[in-house]
Amino acid sequence: MTTYLQHAASLDHDMETMVEGIAREAGEIALAQFRSLATLPVERKGHLDLVTDADREVEAFLIRRLNAAFPDDGIFGEEGGDIAGVSGRVWVIDPIDGTFNFVRGSHNWAISIGLFENGEPVFGVIHAPARDLMVVGGDRVAPRINGQPMPTLPSFDLARASTGVGMHPLIPTPDRLEVFRFISDDLRINFRCCGSSALSLLEVAMGETDGYIALGDSTWDVMAGLPILAGLGVSHTIDWSRVDLGEKLRFACGSAAFLEQIEPLLDRVSVSY
Repeated sequence: MTTYLQHAASLDHDMETMVEGIAREAGEIALAQFRSLATLPVERKGHLDLVTDADREVEAFLIRRLNAAFPDDGIFGEEGGDIAGVSGRVWVIDPIDGTFNFVRGSHNWAISIGLFENGEPVFGVIHAPARDLMVVGGDRVAPRINGQPMPTLPSFDLARASTGVGMHPLIPTPDRLEVFRFISDDLRINFRCCGSSALSLLEVAMGETDGYIALGDSTWDVMAGLPILAGLGVSHTIDWSRVDLGEKLRFACGSAAFLEQIEPLLDRVSVSY
């Protein structure tokens, strides 16, 4: 007799396989555009905040495929996709996280698909096709990279520590400077700015950094990465009970030891702009 847990695991595996396949197809669409950058129209949403036909085409594809696969679920996307569902679940998508990198020819961009359920992120797929990376994970899905289990993360060591940093272009200069001053002077650790929130979270998941500090990230930037990180024991400072999906976020993620070091900084900076 099939138990409830076996049935739930089967459903999770089916969902994981389906969403991973959708992400891979979306990656092929994005890669085709990436190889034709010279002729790709680029528009501005704001200073250093870009959108392309590739973003719109990939989002339209993701909405169409996710809606067909999960017709009762809602969908919320960066480029305006907003479908109300009846299940209480919402797929939060970023068709190309790191568009600025994309249009400059950098490989640091990714497709991000996260599932928001019962008020928190529970499952995510991040696909970086130009880097041949596919990472999945969630509440009942052990984190895997290119089909292989992700290893245990190293313990936090301040003497060799590094953090990712992401800030919206409109974050006030004093707050930007305070972030870098705190990291460099108070903590005396290294930092990296890769230009993609999804990939910054993957750097944490792969042990390349100890954490990530974000001012002005959107929910679609992190909805896939946070449940993947949770499966590796990584925490964050977001109180989802007080967050609307359209809000900008100020948060940090990492081990408990990392967050203890970063907490004083978060009290000094804001996401108001």
